[in-house]
Amino acid sequence: MKKIYISMFVLSAYFFSGCSNDYLDVDQTESISTKDIALFNNDAGAATFVTAIYSKFLDWNMTSFSWIGLSSIASDDADKGSSPGDTGSDKDLMDALTYNASTPSTSEIFGANYEGINRCNQALSIIPQLDQANPALRARLLGEAKFLRAFMYFTLVKTYGGVPIIDHLPNPSSDADRIMQLTRKTSAEVYAFIAIDLTEAIAALPNKSEYAAAEKGRASKGAAYALLAKVNLYQKNWQKVVDNCNLVTGYSIVPNYASMFRLAGENDAESIFEIQGTGSVPAKGISGYSNTQGARGNGGWGWGFNTPSQSLVNAYETGDVRKNATIIFRGTTLYDGRVVPVTVENERYNYKAYSSAFTDAWETDVNIKYLRYAEVILMKAEALNELNQTPAAIPLLNQIRARAGLGNTTAASQAAVRTAIWKERRVEMAFEHDRFFDLVRTGQAVAAFAIDGKTFVAGKHELFPLPQAFITQSNGLSAQNPGY
Repeated sequence: MKKIYISMFVLSAYFFSGCSNDYLDVDQTESISTKDIALFNNDAGAATFVTAIYSKFLDWNMTSFSWIGLSSIASDDADKGSSPGDTGSDKDLMDALTYNASTPSTSEIFGANYEGINRCNQALSIIPQLDQANPALRARLLGEAKFLRAFMYFTLVKTYGGVPIIDHLPNPSSDADRIMQLTRKTSAEVYAFIAIDLTEAIAALPNKSEYAAAEKGRASKGAAYALLAKVNLYQKNWQKVVDNCNLVTGYSIVPNYASMFRLAGENDAESIFEIQGTGSVPAKGISGYSNTQGARGNGGWGWGFNTPSQSLVNAYETGDVRKNATIIFRGTTLYDGRVVPVTVENERYNYKAYSSAFTDAWETDVNIKYLRYAEVILMKAEALNELNQTPAAIPLLNQIRARAGLGNTTAASQAAVRTAIWKERRVEMAFEHDRFFDLVRTGQAVAAFAIDGKTFVAGKHELFPLPQAFITQSNGLSAQNPGY
């Protein structure tokens, strides 16, 4: 019988090398032998390879503590939190913007996303060989794999700038593949690669409404259009932002903002793409995501990191319902009746990471909403405003404000509306892992960080450093980002 041998893309201490491996991780607790193609040459077997990609997003090194450090603690929305003497390995450095090329968090996110990309490449290599699986299912699964690969490359390019493009499983005996793994491409090349993956994913993926209830959370056509619009946003390709936002259909903003971040609001009408967490046995939540951000100290339930900053608190207007849906305040009572005692160490915590049913568990039922329809509306508003169509942008901005319990914006000029949209993105999407990158792409970083008491060095902090181990191993094939 025909054999499959999977060439794994391995980062051991971020050492890039290929090796042979007979196992494909499906989730945190299971492995499936892939020696014999007959075992996988059916619908369930084909789906296994894509399930393995989704599972990667639940890993500690992918979506948990280090990612919180880069995307949130490093921003002006959050402080390190926790106890003064607890650094969280390097979260004090992330908070102060004093990290370097050997800082664990900056290195871990690089390696984790390439582990995920390897799983995508495995699926893209093997699924076409499974000729006994349903052809329509195989096509959809390939679309999912391309969407997820594009998602990971988008994380990499906005975090590090240009990175290696690994578009197939590396052959350990191929010098060309070794060079491929160690050579940075430009940001423009990475964005172009992402756009191709998303375009091909769009052609293959169904709408969200076409998925069965048991397949909730899978990538859809709407998710691919929304991610492509966001990629266009980062490239300032304003007309494409508008065009792709217009193709995100079948979604709506929900009336109650707070409901989205509770169990009942997962995968709701506003949700376009979110990482799925399940706290029940067998637990398959995002490892440590809730626990590391839970209230710390006497009466608390977690490590206490990633605490909302005073700068974020000040950004909310009076009457904005999003403030109390986003921030847990010491001494208040939560929606499920839990009292946050005044004895916890920090004044504020991240409400969007709170799990009522599995409050102090390591794996909880908390999802991360990475793409939702409110952001699509704000992206379209920003793009229309940049296209000198400010009167068309204002009603979109007001739609988001109305849900928050606020009146219409008083902004009227293009410059004033631009600032209003940027502010609205901050309070609408706080703790959803966008703020640091929004500050960079909009040029607000130096001023915003100064307000929060941090020094953002222009020409350096726009990008995080590539792992020093990768730079060393590349032996001149890749250069470090400026300032590191």
